[in-house]
Amino acid sequence: MEANRGQNGIQLLLAAEQEAQHIVNAARNAKMTRLKQAKEEADKEIAQFRAQMEAEFQRKLAESSGDSGANVKRLEQETEAKIGHLKTQASRISRDVVQMLLKHVTTVKN
Repeated sequence: MEANRGQNGIQLLLAAEQEAQHIVNAARNAKMTRLKQAKEEADKEIAQFRAQMEAEFQRKLAESSGDSGANVKRLEQETEAKIGHLKTQASRISRDVVQMLLKHVTTVKN
């Protein structure tokens, strides 16, 4: 009878061990499923964020490109105005500069 009880105890322990192994395996499988699901959700969010940033970048690029023609034209006008102003000033003082240079070149100092 004592041997029967020992045999039943061993059988119960083996059954409990198998049940524990099934629980651990089920938990492991649930964890892996949840990790895959979390990765898929993260990939989806990353793709949405990337698409949003790309759209904003393209919008800003389009805005700045549209203005670049106007900016180039304005800069060309400003440059031409400055060149004209410098030419006017240069022609006004060029005679004085030439006289000053001639004076310094022809004057000998001891």
